[in-house]
Amino acid sequence: MEYKDYYKLLGVDKNATKDEIKKAYRKLAMKYHPDHNPNNKEAEDKFKDINEAQEVLSDPEKRARYDQLGDSYFQWKNAGGPGNFNWDQWATQQQPGRGRTRVNVGSYEDLEDMFGGGFSDFFTQIFGGMGGMGNRTTTGTRRRRSVRPEPQTYEQPVTISLIEAYQGAERTMQIGDRRLTVKIPAGAANGTKVRMSGVGPGNSDIYLVIDVAPDKKYERKGDDLYTEVAVDLFTAVLGGQTHVPTPGGEVVLTIPAGTQPGQSMRLSGRGMPHLRDPQKHGDLFAKMKVTLPRKLTSEQEKLFEQLRKLS
Repeated sequence: MEYKDYYKLLGVDKNATKDEIKKAYRKLAMKYHPDHNPNNKEAEDKFKDINEAQEVLSDPEKRARYDQLGDSYFQWKNAGGPGNFNWDQWATQQQPGRGRTRVNVGSYEDLEDMFGGGFSDFFTQIFGGMGGMGNRTTTGTRRRRSVRPEPQTYEQPVTISLIEAYQGAERTMQIGDRRLTVKIPAGAANGTKVRMSGVGPGNSDIYLVIDVAPDKKYERKGDDLYTEVAVDLFTAVLGGQTHVPTPGGEVVLTIPAGTQPGQSMRLSGRGMPHLRDPQKHGDLFAKMKVTLPRKLTSEQEKLFEQLRKLS
Protein backbone atom coordinates (compact mmCIF):
# COMPACT_ATOMS: atom_id res chain seq x y z
CA MET A 1 0.00 0.00 0.00
CA GLU A 2 1.28 3.46 -0.89
CA TYR A 3 1.74 6.16 1.76
CA LYS A 4 -0.22 9.36 0.99
CA ASP A 5 1.35 12.70 1.87
CA TYR A 6 -1.69 14.80 2.81
CA TYR A 7 0.39 17.88 3.57
CA LYS A 8 1.89 17.77 0.08
CA LEU A 9 -1.55 17.27 -1.48
CA LEU A 10 -2.78 20.51 0.12
CA GLY A 11 0.52 22.32 -0.41
CA VAL A 12 1.02 23.15 3.27
CA ASP A 13 3.80 22.65 5.79
CA LYS A 14 3.56 19.92 8.42
CA ASN A 15 3.29 22.63 11.06
CA ALA A 16 0.47 24.43 9.24
CA THR A 17 -2.28 25.84 11.43
CA LYS A 18 -5.92 24.83 11.15
CA ASP A 19 -6.71 28.11 9.37
CA GLU A 20 -3.85 27.60 6.87
CA ILE A 21 -5.11 24.10 6.10
CA LYS A 22 -8.66 25.38 5.64
CA LYS A 23 -7.49 28.18 3.35
CA ALA A 24 -5.45 25.79 1.20
CA TYR A 25 -8.36 23.36 0.96
CA ARG A 26 -10.79 26.12 -0.06
CA LYS A 27 -8.52 27.26 -2.88
CA LEU A 28 -7.95 23.77 -4.26
CA ALA A 29 -11.58 22.69 -3.87
CA MET A 30 -12.73 25.60 -6.00
CA LYS A 31 -10.05 24.84 -8.61
CA TYR A 32 -10.72 21.11 -8.97
CA HIS A 33 -14.44 20.86 -8.21
CA PRO A 34 -16.17 18.57 -10.77
CA ASP A 35 -18.68 21.31 -11.58
CA HIS A 36 -15.81 23.44 -12.84
CA ASN A 37 -14.06 20.53 -14.61
CA PRO A 38 -16.72 18.44 -16.36
CA ASN A 39 -15.48 15.12 -17.79
CA ASN A 40 -11.99 15.75 -16.42
CA LYS A 41 -10.82 12.55 -14.72
CA GLU A 42 -7.55 14.09 -13.53
CA ALA A 43 -9.38 16.96 -11.80
CA GLU A 44 -11.89 14.52 -10.32
CA ASP A 45 -9.11 12.40 -8.80
CA LYS A 46 -7.40 15.51 -7.48
CA PHE A 47 -10.67 16.65 -5.91
CA LYS A 48 -11.01 13.30 -4.13
CA ASP A 49 -7.43 13.53 -2.85
CA ILE A 50 -7.80 17.02 -1.39
CA ASN A 51 -11.10 16.09 0.28
CA GLU A 52 -9.38 13.11 1.85
CA ALA A 53 -6.45 15.24 2.99
CA GLN A 54 -8.79 17.84 4.48
CA GLU A 55 -10.77 15.15 6.30
CA VAL A 56 -7.62 13.96 8.07
CA LEU A 57 -5.74 17.21 8.69
CA SER A 58 -8.79 19.14 9.91
CA ASP A 59 -9.55 16.51 12.57
CA PRO A 60 -7.11 16.76 15.54
CA GLU A 61 -7.44 13.07 16.40
CA LYS A 62 -6.90 11.85 12.86
CA ARG A 63 -4.08 14.34 12.28
CA ALA A 64 -2.23 13.22 15.41
CA ARG A 65 -2.48 9.60 14.32
CA TYR A 66 -1.39 10.49 10.79
CA ASP A 67 1.66 12.40 12.09
CA GLN A 68 2.65 9.40 14.22
CA LEU A 69 2.31 7.14 11.19
CA GLY A 70 4.34 9.56 9.08
CA ASP A 71 7.20 9.66 11.60
CA SER A 72 7.29 5.87 11.73
CA TYR A 73 7.04 5.49 7.96
CA PHE A 74 9.82 7.98 7.14
CA GLN A 75 12.13 6.50 9.79
CA TRP A 76 11.63 3.13 8.09
CA LYS A 77 12.19 4.65 4.66
CA ASN A 78 15.31 6.61 5.69
CA ALA A 79 16.75 3.42 7.13
CA GLY A 80 16.68 1.91 3.68
CA GLY A 81 13.23 0.34 3.99
CA PRO A 82 14.32 -3.10 5.26
CA GLY A 83 11.55 -5.61 4.63
CA ASN A 84 8.00 -4.32 4.20
CA PHE A 85 6.50 -1.53 6.26
CA ASN A 86 4.08 -2.96 8.82
CA TRP A 87 0.78 -1.31 7.88
CA ASP A 88 -1.20 -3.74 10.03
CA GLN A 89 -0.12 -2.07 13.26
CA TRP A 90 -1.81 1.12 12.08
CA ALA A 91 -5.07 -0.43 10.93
CA THR A 92 -8.08 0.74 12.93
CA GLN A 93 -11.17 -1.15 13.94
CA GLN A 94 -14.70 0.16 14.22
CA GLN A 95 -15.13 1.81 17.60
CA PRO A 96 -18.70 1.62 18.97
CA GLY A 97 -20.15 3.95 21.50
CA ARG A 98 -19.51 7.34 19.95
CA GLY A 99 -23.14 8.25 19.24
CA ARG A 100 -23.74 11.01 16.71
CA THR A 101 -20.68 11.67 14.61
CA ARG A 102 -19.48 13.71 11.69
CA VAL A 103 -18.75 11.49 8.72
CA ASN A 104 -17.46 12.65 5.36
CA VAL A 105 -17.16 11.03 1.97
CA GLY A 106 -16.62 7.29 1.97
CA SER A 107 -16.17 6.71 5.70
CA TYR A 108 -18.58 3.81 5.36
CA GLU A 109 -19.18 1.38 2.53
CA ASP A 110 -22.56 2.86 1.65
CA LEU A 111 -20.93 6.25 1.08
CA GLU A 112 -18.13 5.13 -1.21
CA ASP A 113 -19.70 6.65 -4.33
CA MET A 114 -21.10 9.74 -2.65
CA PHE A 115 -19.94 13.24 -3.60
CA GLY A 116 -17.43 12.17 -6.21
CA GLY A 117 -16.19 8.88 -4.78
CA GLY A 118 -14.94 7.24 -1.62
CA PHE A 119 -11.71 7.45 0.28
CA SER A 120 -8.58 5.56 -0.74
CA ASP A 121 -7.49 2.19 0.60
CA PHE A 122 -4.84 4.04 2.60
CA PHE A 123 -7.47 6.12 4.39
CA THR A 124 -9.82 3.20 4.93
CA GLN A 125 -7.15 1.06 6.57
CA ILE A 126 -5.64 3.80 8.71
CA PHE A 127 -8.76 5.79 9.64
CA GLY A 128 -11.74 3.63 8.66
CA GLY A 129 -12.64 2.85 12.27
CA MET A 130 -12.19 6.37 13.63
CA GLY A 131 -15.62 7.96 13.86
CA GLY A 132 -17.78 5.19 15.13
CA MET A 133 -21.33 4.05 14.86
CA GLY A 134 -23.34 1.83 17.11
CA ASN A 135 -25.58 1.63 20.15
CA ARG A 136 -24.68 3.19 23.47
CA THR A 137 -25.34 1.67 26.85
CA THR A 138 -25.43 3.23 30.28
CA THR A 139 -24.91 1.56 33.60
CA GLY A 140 -26.93 2.61 36.66
CA THR A 141 -26.43 1.61 40.29
CA ARG A 142 -28.87 -1.32 40.03
CA ARG A 143 -29.30 -2.17 36.36
CA ARG A 144 -27.86 -1.71 32.91
CA ARG A 145 -30.21 -0.48 30.23
CA SER A 146 -29.91 0.11 26.50
CA VAL A 147 -30.27 3.60 25.16
CA ARG A 148 -31.74 4.17 21.72
CA PRO A 149 -28.95 5.40 19.46
CA GLU A 150 -29.20 8.93 18.17
CA PRO A 151 -30.07 9.21 14.47
CA GLN A 152 -26.98 8.92 12.28
CA THR A 153 -26.29 11.98 10.16
CA TYR A 154 -23.63 12.74 7.61
CA GLU A 155 -21.93 16.01 6.75
CA GLN A 156 -20.11 16.97 3.57
CA PRO A 157 -18.23 20.27 3.14
CA VAL A 158 -19.08 22.13 -0.06
CA THR A 159 -17.10 25.16 -1.20
CA ILE A 160 -18.85 27.90 -3.17
CA SER A 161 -17.78 31.33 -4.37
CA LEU A 162 -19.09 34.56 -2.88
CA ILE A 163 -21.01 35.28 -6.10
CA GLU A 164 -22.69 31.88 -5.80
CA ALA A 165 -23.55 32.75 -2.20
CA TYR A 166 -25.08 35.99 -3.44
CA GLN A 167 -27.09 34.46 -6.27
CA GLY A 168 -27.76 31.01 -4.88
CA ALA A 169 -26.18 27.91 -6.38
CA GLU A 170 -26.72 24.28 -7.24
CA ARG A 171 -24.59 21.18 -6.77
CA THR A 172 -25.17 17.79 -8.35
CA MET A 173 -24.53 14.85 -6.03
CA GLN A 174 -24.11 11.21 -7.02
CA ILE A 175 -25.51 9.12 -4.17
CA GLY A 176 -25.45 5.44 -4.98
CA ASP A 177 -27.28 5.08 -8.29
CA ARG A 178 -29.12 8.38 -7.82
CA ARG A 179 -28.02 11.75 -9.17
CA LEU A 180 -29.55 14.56 -7.12
CA THR A 181 -29.46 18.32 -7.64
CA VAL A 182 -29.27 20.32 -4.44
CA LYS A 183 -30.11 24.01 -4.25
CA ILE A 184 -27.92 26.21 -2.04
CA PRO A 185 -29.92 29.27 -0.98
CA ALA A 186 -28.87 32.85 -1.64
CA GLY A 187 -27.28 34.37 1.46
CA ALA A 188 -25.51 31.16 2.51
CA ALA A 189 -22.48 31.80 4.71
CA ASN A 190 -19.69 29.75 6.27
CA GLY A 191 -21.29 27.00 8.33
CA THR A 192 -24.72 27.18 6.68
CA LYS A 193 -26.14 23.66 6.48
CA VAL A 194 -28.33 22.46 3.64
CA ARG A 195 -30.31 19.36 4.54
CA MET A 196 -30.83 16.45 2.16
CA SER A 197 -33.53 14.53 3.97
CA GLY A 198 -33.56 10.75 3.94
CA VAL A 199 -31.12 10.25 1.06
CA GLY A 200 -28.24 8.71 3.03
CA PRO A 201 -27.70 5.13 4.19
CA GLY A 202 -30.75 3.79 6.02
CA ASN A 203 -32.78 6.87 5.04
CA SER A 204 -30.44 9.04 7.09
CA ASP A 205 -30.03 12.78 6.48
CA ILE A 206 -27.06 14.34 4.74
CA TYR A 207 -26.07 17.93 5.45
CA LEU A 208 -24.02 19.99 3.06
CA VAL A 209 -21.89 22.34 5.18
CA ILE A 210 -21.23 25.49 3.19
CA ASP A 211 -17.80 27.08 3.01
CA VAL A 212 -17.65 30.39 1.12
CA ALA A 213 -14.26 30.94 -0.50
CA PRO A 214 -12.54 34.31 0.01
CA ASP A 215 -13.21 36.83 -2.75
CA LYS A 216 -10.62 39.16 -4.29
CA LYS A 217 -13.02 42.11 -4.60
CA TYR A 218 -15.17 41.92 -1.48
CA GLU A 219 -14.73 41.31 2.21
CA ARG A 220 -17.85 39.94 3.87
CA LYS A 221 -18.96 40.73 7.41
CA GLY A 222 -22.35 39.22 8.08
CA ASP A 223 -24.57 40.44 5.25
CA ASP A 224 -22.47 43.57 4.62
CA LEU A 225 -19.75 43.77 1.99
CA TYR A 226 -16.64 45.95 1.91
CA THR A 227 -14.66 46.91 -1.18
CA GLU A 228 -12.21 49.53 -2.48
CA VAL A 229 -12.99 51.93 -5.31
CA ALA A 230 -10.30 53.80 -7.22
CA VAL A 231 -11.05 57.52 -7.65
CA ASP A 232 -8.76 59.93 -9.47
CA LEU A 233 -7.45 63.02 -7.70
CA PHE A 234 -9.54 65.48 -9.66
CA THR A 235 -12.83 63.68 -8.97
CA ALA A 236 -11.96 63.45 -5.29
CA VAL A 237 -11.19 67.18 -5.13
CA LEU A 238 -13.88 68.56 -7.40
CA GLY A 239 -16.55 65.87 -7.09
CA GLY A 240 -18.08 63.76 -9.83
CA GLN A 241 -19.21 60.22 -10.46
CA THR A 242 -17.58 56.80 -10.58
CA HIS A 243 -18.73 53.28 -11.34
CA VAL A 244 -18.79 50.78 -8.48
CA PRO A 245 -18.99 47.03 -9.14
CA THR A 246 -21.41 45.14 -6.87
CA PRO A 247 -22.40 41.44 -6.89
CA GLY A 248 -25.74 42.53 -8.34
CA GLY A 249 -24.24 44.65 -11.11
CA GLU A 250 -22.41 47.93 -11.58
CA VAL A 251 -23.87 51.10 -10.07
CA VAL A 252 -23.01 54.80 -10.41
CA LEU A 253 -21.83 56.48 -7.23
CA THR A 254 -21.79 60.26 -6.80
CA ILE A 255 -18.52 61.48 -5.26
CA PRO A 256 -18.86 64.72 -3.29
CA ALA A 257 -16.17 67.39 -3.65
CA GLY A 258 -13.43 67.10 -1.06
CA THR A 259 -13.66 63.33 -0.66
CA GLN A 260 -10.73 62.10 1.44
CA PRO A 261 -8.54 59.04 0.79
CA GLY A 262 -9.85 56.09 2.81
CA GLN A 263 -13.30 57.63 3.22
CA SER A 264 -16.10 55.04 3.04
CA MET A 265 -19.45 55.50 1.37
CA ARG A 266 -22.45 53.32 2.05
CA LEU A 267 -24.49 51.80 -0.76
CA SER A 268 -27.69 50.73 0.97
CA GLY A 269 -29.09 47.34 0.03
CA ARG A 270 -26.14 46.39 -2.19
CA GLY A 271 -24.71 43.75 0.13
CA MET A 272 -25.54 40.06 0.58
CA PRO A 273 -29.14 38.83 0.71
CA HIS A 274 -30.47 37.72 4.10
CA LEU A 275 -30.56 33.94 4.27
CA ARG A 276 -34.06 33.86 5.76
CA ASP A 277 -35.42 36.68 3.62
CA PRO A 278 -33.52 36.99 0.31
CA GLN A 279 -35.57 40.05 -0.67
CA LYS A 280 -33.68 41.99 1.99
CA HIS A 281 -29.99 42.79 1.61
CA GLY A 282 -27.14 44.08 3.68
CA ASP A 283 -25.14 47.14 2.64
CA LEU A 284 -21.99 47.61 0.61
CA PHE A 285 -19.32 49.98 1.91
CA ALA A 286 -17.03 51.46 -0.73
CA LYS A 287 -13.67 52.73 0.53
CA MET A 288 -12.21 55.51 -1.60
CA LYS A 289 -8.75 54.81 -2.94
CA VAL A 290 -7.59 58.13 -4.37
CA THR A 291 -5.06 57.67 -7.17
CA LEU A 292 -2.48 60.36 -7.86
CA PRO A 293 -1.13 61.13 -11.34
CA ARG A 294 2.38 59.71 -11.84
CA LYS A 295 3.35 62.16 -14.56
CA LEU A 296 2.27 65.75 -15.10
CA THR A 297 2.55 67.91 -18.18
CA SER A 298 4.43 71.17 -17.83
CA GLU A 299 1.12 73.04 -17.83
CA GLN A 300 -0.26 70.82 -15.08
CA GLU A 301 2.88 71.37 -13.02
CA LYS A 302 2.42 75.14 -13.32
CA LEU A 303 -1.21 74.87 -12.22
CA PHE A 304 -0.26 72.77 -9.19
CA GLU A 305 2.44 75.30 -8.31
CA GLN A 306 -0.19 78.04 -8.42
CA LEU A 307 -2.48 75.95 -6.19
CA ARG A 308 0.35 75.46 -3.72
CA LYS A 309 0.94 79.19 -3.54
CA LEU A 310 -2.76 79.86 -3.05
CA SER A 311 -3.22 77.29 -0.30
